[in-house]
Amino acid sequence: DASALTGYTRPLLASSTDGVGTKVAIAQAIDKHDTIGQDLVGMVVDDIVVVGAKPLFMTDYIACGKVFPERIADIVRGIAHGCAETGTALVGGETAEHPGLLGIGDYDVAGAATGVVEADRVLGYERVHSGDVVLALGSSGLHSNGFSLVRHIVARAGIQYGDNAADFGTTWGEALLEPTRLYTTPLLGLIDAFGDRIHALSHVTGGGIAANLARVLPRSTWVELDRSTWSPAPVFRVLAELGQLDLVETEGTWNLGIGFLAIVSADKADAAASALIDAGIPTWQGGVVRDGALPDGHFEHGAKGVEGGSVRLVGAYA
Repeated sequence: DASALTGYTRPLLASSTDGVGTKVAIAQAIDKHDTIGQDLVGMVVDDIVVVGAKPLFMTDYIACGKVFPERIADIVRGIAHGCAETGTALVGGETAEHPGLLGIGDYDVAGAATGVVEADRVLGYERVHSGDVVLALGSSGLHSNGFSLVRHIVARAGIQYGDNAADFGTTWGEALLEPTRLYTTPLLGLIDAFGDRIHALSHVTGGGIAANLARVLPRSTWVELDRSTWSPAPVFRVLAELGQLDLVETEGTWNLGIGFLAIVSADKADAAASALIDAGIPTWQGGVVRDGALPDGHFEHGAKGVEGGSVRLVGAYA
């Protein structure tokens, strides 16, 4: 029933397709499959809200070497939970066996979602101005990006995912499978509450913090995000130390504690941050949009084929 669209003056559809990458390998390693579905919703549905769109429906696709009904049920249960949390209708999906192509215990998951936004309320770089404040929204952990590096570090250290991780008080596998935080519902609430004071949103996924923020900035603008405004969670610090990496070296791979960025009018920045905190999302001011001459030094200018403004991280982590 698409009758809800009649309430829009000029509805635009927004769509997204994604998966959860090699995080599924860890779920398979410890036979825990009830959180991967939420990760999938986070990767797919949270990509739609960046333009201000309200999700309508989602479909999923599971490819596996062999169908194990309880495992498939766990995956779908997680997807259904994520859809309920984001107000998305899970309207169907497909489970396909690929014997000979995938191992008997292997699977991969993907999904697609569609949402709607009023044409004159689409968020993006066109709304961003010098002086706007960049709010950082805390992540729950690694989310679903950078797991190829994670798996490389863990394997090189000779760690099994079922091994106890003293730093986390659980097994390595359970710590690394921490579900992706879902942002759609609180962000839609933010947009409803503050209207045109919310200018742009950036989902921090592949490419890291700076590159993803640069994608939603006008080319003439730049931002310096202050590392001292937050402290990356232990999972990032422990993995970096185990891999003999400085946290700065991982900034293009892991979210390091920031799952989303919101660019808002300066006069509503404090109120917007408070609203997100009240909705359960740790939020703080990370930087300010500037224009004019770019300071000396290296900046990121975008990711995934989109060239926007310029962003770099400065200072030291708290």
